[in-house]
Amino acid sequence: MSDVHRFSFPTAIHFGAGARKLAAAHLKERGLARPLVVTDRGLAALPILHEFAESLEGLQAKVYAGVSGNPVRKQVDDGVAAFREHRADCVIGFGGGAALDVAKAVALMAVHEGSILEYAWDHPRVRPIVKPLPYFVALPTTSGTGSEVGRSSVISDDATHVKKVVFNPALLAKAVFADPELTLDLPPAVTAATGMDALTHNVESYLSPEYHPLCDGIALEGARIAAHAIGRAVAEPGNLRARSDMMMSSMMGAVAFQKDLGAVHSCAHALGTVVDMHHGLANAIMIDHVMRHNLDAAGAKMAELARVCGAGDTAQSFVQWLADLKARIGIPARLGAKGVTREHLARLVEIAVNDTCHRTNPKPVSAADFDALGAYFAAQPARAHAPVDPALAQEGSALYSRGIPESGVAACAGCHGPGALGSGTLPRLAGQHAQYIENQLKSFNRRERTNDNAVMHGIASKLSELESKSVAAYLSGLK
Repeated sequence: MSDVHRFSFPTAIHFGAGARKLAAAHLKERGLARPLVVTDRGLAALPILHEFAESLEGLQAKVYAGVSGNPVRKQVDDGVAAFREHRADCVIGFGGGAALDVAKAVALMAVHEGSILEYAWDHPRVRPIVKPLPYFVALPTTSGTGSEVGRSSVISDDATHVKKVVFNPALLAKAVFADPELTLDLPPAVTAATGMDALTHNVESYLSPEYHPLCDGIALEGARIAAHAIGRAVAEPGNLRARSDMMMSSMMGAVAFQKDLGAVHSCAHALGTVVDMHHGLANAIMIDHVMRHNLDAAGAKMAELARVCGAGDTAQSFVQWLADLKARIGIPARLGAKGVTREHLARLVEIAVNDTCHRTNPKPVSAADFDALGAYFAAQPARAHAPVDPALAQEGSALYSRGIPESGVAACAGCHGPGALGSGTLPRLAGQHAQYIENQLKSFNRRERTNDNAVMHGIASKLSELESKSVAAYLSGLK
């Protein structure tokens, strides 16, 4: 892609290779001369920022590179101090979602009093935004959050790390210079995590039960674009077409989730708070697990997602495609791979339940549901293992992909998550799991999927051969 395309939705957007080079002229045309460039510490050390700074010839630019990780209030306060010290007249956000969110917050707080957290929509005495903000333009260097076209800024409390959302149309960038060339040097792991963030935004927006056909159309097309580009963007970092598609999908997801999000984001917000996990990575790890929870409430829409993503034509095939995609692009299957343990679970559940995103999940999510999602995907204590039976592994995988509760089949294999039955080892099952497994599988049968009984009994028989007799007895006794 060599041409820069211009369109105005939801703000003025310059999209295409080389778009970054238009920013300086855009500011000069508006009589602006002293921009503060807000970026993160990682980018500050890279040639990409130096090259961009040189393109601002004729402007007296100052760089504030105090953003790192999930942004907190102090980063905003320091940015405001830099803005005032420089006597800046505009703000340029240059970076990923964190840098862009801080840039918006700096623009807001440069002309308002108090703490940025007092402008969060859920603050008990939320402050109004009453003054015009400094001119703000955005240049994304990742394809994930879509913050460049968003009306919100997510900032965490320094002490509690709880994320707070400041939402107001005044935060929307006056212009976006979306240049996919800025993403060509992203390492595969970052490309994968941010790309899954974009996909998650589109998927959760589409599945939200709120009425917004405009966002549904954008979300469905955004998911289609991401599904066909993310693998190429990870495997071929220099593929400009794939990078362009991911940047477009990212913006579409951010526009679409004005409709609302879902439980994947509640999980991700909790993970960001408790273990400071990268937001995109948290969404990426949790998306297939939450989608499995949603199967019986959003089957038709998930089947449509499967069709547009090239993942078959059923809701179950969409869930399996997500799991396979994660494996293909290097996203861990479970949270335990990133150090999440049962010790984190109570706090994770507390924060997820209090997060508002799951209120528009297609299926209600209780504290017990969040507990189950976390418990079976966190790291587990080491257990004795026996060799796996290949037939058992195959049948277990088939059951899992068809939507049997994780806690009823894969979790009974030692609570090791969706890959446990095919991972090369099978934990010996403890008898204390038996009642819980029985209840889960009876619940499964009540959903009229009784055609899988033969498979369940086959698994029970093989479990018995592996000396898991206590659990096998329960399984074999199911009617």
